[in-house]
Amino acid sequence: MNNELMAVFDYLERERGLDRETLCKVIEDALLAASKKSITHADDVSVHIDRKTCDIRAVGRYKVVDKVANPALEMALADARRIRKDAAPGDTIEVEVTPRNFGRIAAQTAKQAIQQRIRQAERERVFGEYRNREGDIVSGAVRRFDRSDVIVDLGRAEAVLPASERVPTEEYQIGDRIRAYILRVDEAAQGPMIILSRAHPEFVRRLFQLEVAEIADNTVEIKGIAREPGFRTKLAVFSHDEKVDPVGACVGLRGMRVKNIVRELSGEKIDIVRWNEDIRIYVANALAPAKLSKVNVDEATRTVSVIVDADQLSLAIGKKGQNARLTSKLTGWRIDIQRQPEDITFEEKVRLAVEKLAAIEAIGPARAEALVQAGFLSVEGVMAADTADLAAVEGFTPEIAEAVHRAAEAAYEKEHGAIEEA
Repeated sequence: MNNELMAVFDYLERERGLDRETLCKVIEDALLAASKKSITHADDVSVHIDRKTCDIRAVGRYKVVDKVANPALEMALADARRIRKDAAPGDTIEVEVTPRNFGRIAAQTAKQAIQQRIRQAERERVFGEYRNREGDIVSGAVRRFDRSDVIVDLGRAEAVLPASERVPTEEYQIGDRIRAYILRVDEAAQGPMIILSRAHPEFVRRLFQLEVAEIADNTVEIKGIAREPGFRTKLAVFSHDEKVDPVGACVGLRGMRVKNIVRELSGEKIDIVRWNEDIRIYVANALAPAKLSKVNVDEATRTVSVIVDADQLSLAIGKKGQNARLTSKLTGWRIDIQRQPEDITFEEKVRLAVEKLAAIEAIGPARAEALVQAGFLSVEGVMAADTADLAAVEGFTPEIAEAVHRAAEAAYEKEHGAIEEA
């Protein structure tokens, strides 16, 4: 019994988690490569390690011939019959060729190869373990930093949390325990690379699946997620059971379920939205708590125009436009939020009138400003005026007045003609 090799196997099985069969194959291959230096009288050699006793045995295979031309591959018939009485030309004879010092010489020669193959076996084990776990959540400890990337120790493997997948509001220290989403597993030359993410929207989805039993059993379905990592997430949910409130299930008793997830996300705000197939109701739910006065839908451009009272405008748009932006991501529609026309101040009305007239090529900003100052606030107002009235505007001549009048008529016809055709 090879006690030394058995002790090595026991250590590697216990500390590295490698099974004995894998270890035997690795060392057999390494010893076979090393045997070429210590076994010179046989070319066709195989090495076998007994799985129970760990004894090493090298066997050479020779072809039986009448006349030997290559002693390393061939054996004379007379010699072969001393080993096997019924040997005949063309047969293959196996002979043990294990040298006395094979264990010591082979071990020294194969040491580096064995270590390399063991590392390779470990990499293959890690890749096999994690390649089917993409989309799972794992936990580990921050081991070190590689530039702005975070290297996370998962126990039996290392993973990378790239700078692009970090939450901008989070800072980590060596030794911190963190949870993250397995974004993908790449098979690189230096071994499998496990890429983690804490910024991906699917990280939030998986957290809810783990926390909310109704989502885990598909009673409640997550229809969409829009996220700005570290700041706010909008989650659209729908219940397949009319007796189950999807929002209430996600919030939990006294809000404990969503609080646990917010705590995991370092305080990131989460809006849980009730999904509806009617885009008007869906957008209204997503923009809550803002109260909407009117919602118009343009299917052609996939635009939802929302009208709100003046005191609801900032609430609907959100800080730096975040509420409107996340609603657009969540629904997949462009969101256009405006206040009620009657809530617009006089100065804003003047500005809007100038902008609308200035958009007509033959009028332009300067003439539009002069027209509005003179009381002509719309295309219709310019059309209804006599050219003499237009010529009285400061800076206008009869020729300019005639050109502006024609331009207003053309713009009106173009706009209303397009509406009639639609």
